[in-house]
Amino acid sequence: MGTAIVFLALVGVVTLIIRSMIKDKKSGKSLQCGENCKHCGGHCH
Repeated sequence: MGTAIVFLALVGVVTLIIRSMIKDKKSGKSLQCGENCKHCGGHCH
């Protein structure tokens, strides 16, 4: 039972991280360009 709880918590955390990354990408942020694709000179695309 404890393993299932830990697994569900881990899945929840990973889901939140992925959602955050998708949201950041849609708002123009990217890890490859210093968190701001508007000023990277087009290297993100």
